[in-house]
Amino acid sequence: MCIVQRYAIILIAVWAIIASATGIRGIQISASWLVIITALGGAFVAARQSWLQWYPPEIASCGRDIYGMIETFPLQNLVPMILKGSGDCTKVDWTFLGGSIANWSFACFCSLALIAILSMFKIRKLHH
Repeated sequence: MCIVQRYAIILIAVWAIIASATGIRGIQISASWLVIITALGGAFVAARQSWLQWYPPEIASCGRDIYGMIETFPLQNLVPMILKGSGDCTKVDWTFLGGSIANWSFACFCSLALIAILSMFKIRKLHH
């Protein structure tokens, strides 16, 4: 799950760079929508990981790594397996102000989605 969150952050950075590097309104709005969708997906995964940390399963097992799953399973089986989590996702290695990395990731993803929404309003206002 933490790997999926990292990929989401990288995608958000790519979409944001595209949006800021162009002066074309349509591309900026499309990239903003992609930031919003990716941020909401990242927030969902971070929320799921937070849930697993707060309510760990009774039987925790170390699951297969993400790369092994991608090579072995078709996409329709892969997504539920990633979101199911494993014993590793329940472990809290680090906290800041009482929140785990997953908790802070959730807050950051929600903030990025909000920033993208506000940016879309600003883009629309500038071009009208």
